[in-house]
Amino acid sequence: MKGRRLTAWLTVALTAGIVAGTGVLDVATAGRDPGWGLYVLPLAVAMSTGVGMVLATRLSANPIGWLLLVNGLVLALSGLAEGYAAYESPGGGGSLPGAAWAVLYDQKAWPLLFAPFAAVAFVFPDGRLPSPGWRLPALVAGGSLVAMLLLGPFSSEPFDAPYRDVANPLPALSGPLYKVPAALAAAGMVAGLIASGLAVRMRLRRSEGIERRQIKLLAYAAVLVPGTLIACWAQSLITGDIDSAVGVGIGLMAVLIPLAIGIAVMRYRLYDVDRVVNRTLVYLVLTGLLAATYAVVALTIGVAVGAGSTLPTAAGTLAVALAFGRSRARVQMLVDRRFSRARYEGLRQVEHHLAELRAGRAAPETTGAVLAEALGDPSLELFFWLPGSDVHVDAAGHLARPAPDATRDLTPVRRGTLRLGAVLHDRSLSEQPDVLVSVIDAAGLAIEIARLRAEVARRLAEVQESRARIVTAGYEERRRLERDLHDGAQQRLVSIGLAMRNVQRRLPAEDGGARDALDRTVDELTAALDELRELARGVRPGCLDDGLAPALRELASRSPLKTEVAATGERFEERIEAAAYFVASEALTNSAKHAHASQVLVTAERRNGTLVLSVRDDGRGGAQPSERSGLAGISDRVAALGGSVQITSPPGHGTEVVAELPCES
Repeated sequence: MKGRRLTAWLTVALTAGIVAGTGVLDVATAGRDPGWGLYVLPLAVAMSTGVGMVLATRLSANPIGWLLLVNGLVLALSGLAEGYAAYESPGGGGSLPGAAWAVLYDQKAWPLLFAPFAAVAFVFPDGRLPSPGWRLPALVAGGSLVAMLLLGPFSSEPFDAPYRDVANPLPALSGPLYKVPAALAAAGMVAGLIASGLAVRMRLRRSEGIERRQIKLLAYAAVLVPGTLIACWAQSLITGDIDSAVGVGIGLMAVLIPLAIGIAVMRYRLYDVDRVVNRTLVYLVLTGLLAATYAVVALTIGVAVGAGSTLPTAAGTLAVALAFGRSRARVQMLVDRRFSRARYEGLRQVEHHLAELRAGRAAPETTGAVLAEALGDPSLELFFWLPGSDVHVDAAGHLARPAPDATRDLTPVRRGTLRLGAVLHDRSLSEQPDVLVSVIDAAGLAIEIARLRAEVARRLAEVQESRARIVTAGYEERRRLERDLHDGAQQRLVSIGLAMRNVQRRLPAEDGGARDALDRTVDELTAALDELRELARGVRPGCLDDGLAPALRELASRSPLKTEVAATGERFEERIEAAAYFVASEALTNSAKHAHASQVLVTAERRNGTLVLSVRDDGRGGAQPSERSGLAGISDRVAALGGSVQITSPPGHGTEVVAELPCES
């Protein structure tokens, strides 16, 4: 490990020394104007060497870092050879030995400029060939490169200007002895370069996840190569010169391709790549369209009104300003559709949901399901943040505590500075932040509306729970009173009656007046005891101890109407049974007092986790619950337990009271 680190540092030092020497030669050469090369070459060397140094020291087993170090060294040597040759050229003002060898290297060592990047393409990103079958193409490419390097210096052709008068220090080869091997080597080198591109393409087609993003990043950077060629062609047609296009293109390639390789291999912020490329494509296309719009408008109006007027400029600027917003949205959609299909489809689904929401055809509570479909994650869950309570709830207002786990991540949802909630989603979506964030942001309005609805649902649930607690507390208090009356006052009155009877038996037989007085007193005591028992039954019927069905039958036996009971023998919560009993009692009372009915049917059964109690009579109907009527009290009692009451009473066709009380399944 230390040896590799030392080798890397020595390579960097050697490269830096060569670049420094090249700079000295450039300055010392009389009349030399290196142009863009003065800036591009040091920048290219620094970027390639710097990235290579990082990779070579941190991932020393991966050859890509070493290949970049070699590339930096090759670029530095190429610059040095050119500077050395220029210094020795006529008018250069220098006198150094070996100038012919520098010219030879400058003119014939160009295949070395392709070698490192071609090798990187073969082994990117893990440092290994795509498969054992790629060994032969890699060997052909390497062998052809070596053959070109060995054969080139022996060419009989003179050097290019300005070195046509420089003699080749090596003997020249001509005829088939040179041309045939050189042609084969050139063909092999071209085939090797094509094979390196095919290797990247094959990896991209077979890859997924992180490796796919690594290769996509390199592919995006490699687009600069054909882009530079196109720019050179365009500049050549327009100006007849290609220096600017070559300088800018090679400068960008020299910086961005090594940088892309380094980011991909180190996996640094790799998931931001799609977003950067997407936005770059959008603004490049948009800039071209707006520039064309400006040129067409300005040229058309300029021809119409003549030169020298400010109208064409103003009109062109106005046209660009008006077209920007609409054009950007359209271009963004086209780029997404072609290069980010998942983002495009997700945004379209969200837009459709928003349109349905505005039209009233969709409910805000379905936003979570829409996000799950738009992002292709059936396990996705949307939670809403309630700022007043500092808790998360689901769409129904139920309390939730979302947290990431082994397979899912939690992404916060905000709209500006407003915290709306959080999305719990599959971890694979975190690898597509542009898709995830874009879809969530697009659904921001729907999420905010759903959050408000969830907050209302939560508040209603809290009120309902509070009402249920009040009802339960009242029920428990009535039970306590019933127990106190039964175990206290009733038992004491019974004991007093028994004591008085005992006293009565001890009185002399001739004391008839006292016996009669005690009889009347015991009768009054018995009547008081019966009233107390009836009062206790009204507080909480003791017959409910045996269940709802026996209690309803006992209630029917005391009704003045012919009453039939069909009730399940299943037991329910005490508060549910008590509420059902009081509903039946109130409904029977109304039937007896107001309905002029002759018979009543009482049914009770469980349906889908709900106790359904029905009281139907054959009376005159037309019952209308008033604010303080018994029927209104029925509705309030049942609603407090989360249930509902439906009263059907058509005139002349009797009355039916149906209460549905939720119960545990």
